[in-house]
Amino acid sequence: MTSAPTAPVPSSAPIATPAAPLDVKRISAISLDLDDTLWPIWPTIERAEAVLHEWLLREAPKTASLLLTPGILRELREATAKERSDLAHDLSALRRESIRTALKRAGEDPALADPAFDAFFAERQRVTLYDDALPALKWLSERYPLVAVSNGNADIHKTGVGRWFRTAFNARAFGSGKPHAPIFRAAAASVGLLPKDVLHVGDDAELDVVGALNAGMQAAWLVRDERPWVHGARPQLIVPNLHALCVALGA
Repeated sequence: MTSAPTAPVPSSAPIATPAAPLDVKRISAISLDLDDTLWPIWPTIERAEAVLHEWLLREAPKTASLLLTPGILRELREATAKERSDLAHDLSALRRESIRTALKRAGEDPALADPAFDAFFAERQRVTLYDDALPALKWLSERYPLVAVSNGNADIHKTGVGRWFRTAFNARAFGSGKPHAPIFRAAAASVGLLPKDVLHVGDDAELDVVGALNAGMQAAWLVRDERPWVHGARPQLIVPNLHALCVALGA
């Protein structure tokens, strides 16, 4: 196997810290989380919420004013999630319904929820990739079929990373999400493999790592900050960035 990309690895972090044996020869495909794995999610959400607020100022000013009340947005989200537990796996629907609830509470047209959400959603797709993401995606996709597996509502094509993936699964379209095994098994099946032949890579210890391990996959935990491992079953690999993942796979 040829050498990994030459992007620098921060000297303060190890290239890779194995927590359990990684069977590289067994890996025939890789599934990847998106949010906080390929790009930081909260700056993206903050920009999208700013765009939403600007839209509401123009089209539904009473709702825009209501949403400036401290704690009101969290309250609306929690109320919507409680009332619409059937949408727990669908972040887009929950966001849309939260906007609709805010419009109703402010006495404005609830039908505006759809175009308001569209404004939010378009900005939500404008992500800023981590510096290591594109070199790693190129290197990995030249060696393995890649499948995106996410509980979020990012679109791999609208975010600009679709060229590197064979296909993508998200909780909304699939009907359930991580850490439940079916979405991981479907990801493996989409490239003609069993879960044992796939390495899943993600930042969330429970959703990504524990979920993948329970589905029969190997798992790599991407930890860009300092966090202790607090779960029982451990990942086969712990890496500080995607370059380190490539180094571990190419060693």
